Amino acid sequence: MPALLPLSVVIIAKNEAHNLPRCLASVTGWAVELVVALNNTTDGSDTVAKNAGAVVHQLPWKGYRDTKNAALALATQPWVLSLDADEEVSPALRDSLAAFFARPDRDTFAGARFPRKVWFIDRWITHGDWYPDLSLRLLHLGRARWGGDAFVHEKVETDGPIATLRGDLHHYSFPTLASHVSKINPFADLFVRQQQAKGGRFSVVAAVFRPLWRFFRAYVVKLGFLDGYPGFYIAWATAFGAFVRYSRLYEAEHTRAPHG
Repeated sequence: MPALLPLSVVIIAKNEAHNLPRCLASVTGWAVELVVALNNTTDGSDTVAKNAGAVVHQLPWKGYRDTKNAALALATQPWVLSLDADEEVSPALRDSLAAFFARPDRDTFAGARFPRKVWFIDRWITHGDWYPDLSLRLLHLGRARWGGDAFVHEKVETDGPIATLRGDLHHYSFPTLASHVSKINPFADLFVRQQQAKGGRFSVVAAVFRPLWRFFRAYVVKLGFLDGYPGFYIAWATAFGAFVRYSRLYEAEHTRAPHG
């Protein structure tokens, strides 16, 4: 592969000194530019990033979507690989990126996506709802930017075709079960906001059968059982998350003050 690919790797982070070394090591030596945008960091992340050869900037926090877009503006290359600090480019994905940049038609694309694979408890999760989790992270500046909800579930929006590459983006998103459980309520908050915005109403049928379907789909249809006990937990947690979302919608529609 070429010594340097013509892209900027852009990472936003806050107090990620424990994750940044792994992330930066996976992209050092083959990208023209490494950019780390920090927000109110106090743990030495700036030193870690500078020691890895990254250009460090300080950005105010405006939510994931707007902060990531502000970080894109710091890149000097026409292509950006947007990463989180708890992610790592695998050797296979690095090779796929090199092959993509060798293509004569690369500039006809607005971006590229590739599988993201999560390390959970004691193994890589390769089935169920968590894999392949195709993630659009290679952006052609001017043709792609971050959109979606400002604070949760941001997503890339493009104005052209998207390439699909091989090779996994490794994700170390949930170091503990507690860290996974803590995500249930923020996602429920988003669900309630979205339903209210479009006039959606609570349905007891959906509240009962949607979680059951989510478990069956994740564990049986998508072969989550092949991931052992972690796969069983993920399927049940996915179902429970759906149950909480619909229950929160019920709460939003029916809560009232107690009376005698």
